[in-house]
Amino acid sequence: MRKTGLYGCRMSLACAAAMMALSGCKVDKVDQNKVRDLTFTVVGENDIPAELKSLVDERKGAPFKLTYTNDQGLYIAVGYGEQETGGYSIQVDELYLTENSIVADTELLGPEQGEATGVGKSYPYIIIQTEYSELPIVFQ
Repeated sequence: MRKTGLYGCRMSLACAAAMMALSGCKVDKVDQNKVRDLTFTVVGENDIPAELKSLVDERKGAPFKLTYTNDQGLYIAVGYGEQETGGYSIQVDELYLTENSIVADTELLGPEQGEATGVGKSYPYIIIQTEYSELPIVFQ
C-alpha cells in the first residue's frame, strides 16, 4: 500500500502555487520612447489641493510616489522621506509622454557645501502639475 495522503496534498499545493506564480498577471511592456515633453508647473505649498496635501503629509516621513487628479489636471508627487537636515531641493529632470505612459524623472539634490542647513530634520517633496491624463506614470 502506497502512502500519498499528506505528501500528495503538499505536492498538489506546491504545483498549484508554482502554476499560479508562472501564469500570474501579465504586465504589459511600458514604452519609454518619448513622444513629446509635457509642460508642467511646480506647485507651491499654498496651491496644493487639500486632499493631496493630506496624502503627502501622511506619507512624507518615508519616500513616496503618488498621483492625484482633479478638474485642474494631473498632479505628480514625489517625496524623498526624512532627511537629517534642511537645504535639499528636488529637480525635475524629465516629464514626457510616451505612447502608453507618462515618464517622470526627479532627483534629490543635497545641500551645497557650506550652505546653512538648519538643525532640524526635513521632508523634501515636489508636486508637479500637468495636463490631465489617465495614462500610468512611470517614475524613474
